[in-house]
Amino acid sequence: MSMEVTAIPDEVKREVFRAIDRFNAKTLAGTGCSFLGRFQGKYLYLDRDEFGQTVPICRLQYRGAGKPWGFSIYKYSSERYDPGETWFPGFELVDGTVEGAMKAGMRAYE
Repeated sequence: MSMEVTAIPDEVKREVFRAIDRFNAKTLAGTGCSFLGRFQGKYLYLDRDEFGQTVPICRLQYRGAGKPWGFSIYKYSSERYDPGETWFPGFELVDGTVEGAMKAGMRAYE
């Protein structure tokens, strides 16, 4: 019997924020842009702050310790997160990690 994950443990949340901070410092320093993370239930929403305006990029689903994150890109055409969308620039960078999701999101919305 598998139990569905409904919440993300605090230690995982802390590691996610560390990963976002590292990515912003390494990849986006001096650009005026940065990734922001927010949690709701089993989801991590990754938004990008672009010169003071926050825009949605993607949503990750926590599936449990040691398991890859599920990925859904934000589609502006439907104003929804779409887990089935794979036809966008950067999809090949989705690798089940938070960093991979940020790389894919950057490529999708350059």
